[in-house]
Amino acid sequence: MRAIFHIGRYTRFLRSVLRRPDKWSMFRKLLVQEMSIIGIDSIGIVVLLASFMGAVMCLQTAHQVGGWIPVYTIGFTVRQTTILEFSPTLIPIILAGKVGSNIASQLGTMRVTEQIDALEIMGVNSAGHLVLPKIIAGFVCIPILVIISMFLGIAAGALIAFLTGVSSMADYQYGVQVDFKTYDVIYALIKTSVFALIMTSVSSYHGYYTEGGALDVARSSTKAVVYSAVIIMISNLVLTQILL
Repeated sequence: MRAIFHIGRYTRFLRSVLRRPDKWSMFRKLLVQEMSIIGIDSIGIVVLLASFMGAVMCLQTAHQVGGWIPVYTIGFTVRQTTILEFSPTLIPIILAGKVGSNIASQLGTMRVTEQIDALEIMGVNSAGHLVLPKIIAGFVCIPILVIISMFLGIAAGALIAFLTGVSSMADYQYGVQVDFKTYDVIYALIKTSVFALIMTSVSSYHGYYTEGGALDVARSSTKAVVYSAVIIMISNLVLTQILL
């Protein structure tokens, strides 16, 4: 029954969020701010994570290569792993810990300090005013971050292959190019867009409905990260079954 209650309240919450903004000038200002927080401020962790994961996948694949397995398999495996699973799934989960907790704590603090109540008293649709810019910013910025991580992961694999000598650049490049399917990238971006919506909306939901004091803000932030990660993993399974 508790789950049904939250599903119903989450649905009503989204209906309130997806209304036309009251003031477009304020909405555009908030949207730019959220795009900076979600997008620009997350570039560092995406670059670091993608670079090291690409390098590690290259070395792990090289460890398995030998005998009848061709060397170009290294580039092929790094490409497929990065495009199909690492970038579109792991990056949003990591960002759920960074961005999702920030969203939940921000809205939770506004709730316990009665700033959201003040907006409601003034006749402002607080859910749409505060949450819609976050959802749109996540929907725009996170796929861009995922595309960046794809390029960086594959490039880092090429660099470590060259530096360690596990593969020539020609073999690695051939592996990256062989049997490439454009649909793989489309599939990854579809997943990423869905995960971006889940991450921002679920985190906003838990922050918006925070009750209590400062300690409860921390609990809401933790719930936002955990539930976002769980729903993303379940959605990943469902989308993979449907799209592939």
